[in-house]
Amino acid sequence: MLGNNGFKDLIVYKKAFKLACDIYDISLKFPNEEKYSLTDQIRRSSRSVCANLAEAYRKRLYLNHYLLKISDCDGENSETSVWLDFLSRHEHHMEESLARFEKESRRGILEAWLEYSPGLD
Repeated sequence: MLGNNGFKDLIVYKKAFKLACDIYDISLKFPNEEKYSLTDQIRRSSRSVCANLAEAYRKRLYLNHYLLKISDCDGENSETSVWLDFLSRHEHHMEESLARFEKESRRGILEAWLEYSPGLD
């Protein structure tokens, strides 16, 4: 059962939020010429996973709406993965951090479905 914080108590939300914060922290080191492309896009997509998880939680009583939001989470998570691929290709000095981000990103959304599905509480 979830605590008083609703979606913020979900393990997958906590992991997605941490990943978005970590990506933000490392993005501060990105080159200035990437400010409006890579930096902006990876920050937006990683944060959007969290926002869509919050919306999915609120729509959990309506299965089709819930699944749509989980699908949106997966799409944003995949976009984050693509930006990480671009980053790993061009920023070799960040390889260790990027590998960890990629691992966390790939396993996130499946956990959302397994951890909390409508009608199981």
